[in-house]
Amino acid sequence: MYLVSNRAMLLKAQQGGYAVPAFNVHNLETVQVIAETAAQMGSPVIMAGTTGTYKYAGLNYLVAICQQAARKYDLPIALHLDHHENFDDIGIKVKAGVRSVMIDASHFPFEQNIEKVADVVRLCHRYDASVEAELGRLGGQEDNILVDEKDSIFTDPLKSAEYVKRTGIDSLAVAIGSAHGMYQGEPKLDFERLAQIRDRVDIPLVLHGASGIPEAMLRRSIELGICKVNVATELKIAFSDAVKAFFYQHPNANDPREYMEPGKQAMKRVVQEKIRMCGSADKL
Repeated sequence: MYLVSNRAMLLKAQQGGYAVPAFNVHNLETVQVIAETAAQMGSPVIMAGTTGTYKYAGLNYLVAICQQAARKYDLPIALHLDHHENFDDIGIKVKAGVRSVMIDASHFPFEQNIEKVADVVRLCHRYDASVEAELGRLGGQEDNILVDEKDSIFTDPLKSAEYVKRTGIDSLAVAIGSAHGMYQGEPKLDFERLAQIRDRVDIPLVLHGASGIPEAMLRRSIELGICKVNVATELKIAFSDAVKAFFYQHPNANDPREYMEPGKQAMKRVVQEKIRMCGSADKL
């Protein structure tokens, strides 16, 4: 297997009534854990990287690591550009082998958002890369993109069909109350708004900011049309907490092969739980 777009896996999820989990990766260990766990559970999987991740890990390194994971486990992996904004940067990464793109022009006015996204769609579809875009804005912080709660905007159901038609995107990220990062209080998702969007839009819908959303809410979102669920912060917290605990117990440790392992096992438990919640196990 090689790196694929997420188009076919999301359409299959839409038809099957489940969601494909998209986990943010940062390094070799994250990719190893996600690929191994997805293969063991028979789940399709998306590995997402922000611009900061690609800068940290290196584009060619990350592509090669994910390609190797796909081959090792005979697993279709969609390596994804998460919240990318620059047209030229997207072009470079798609030409390097990435086949799944999220162009974030949500901070622009409606017409300008459409124009920028449509340009990316024309580029990416030449390389058979799928394109996701966002209508509305999520609060919270994703990499270096910070949106105050007061500046968050819910997706307008009345504009969603026009947006999808004029941009030509393959999936639509909706703003219905979720947020990037962990929640300070109880999440509140606007399921009525999601149902209205689903009635008007026939392409797969995407939920960003799924870390910390209760299972019942997540499952309801999937019932109402969410086909891709983004998880980032929970993986980072699980990994870092486990590594810190290891050093607390072993203050003189210095071998990465030892102190990385509890972090990997902690991430594995999160990946297993999210695959179960999304209903994507045994859906390859």
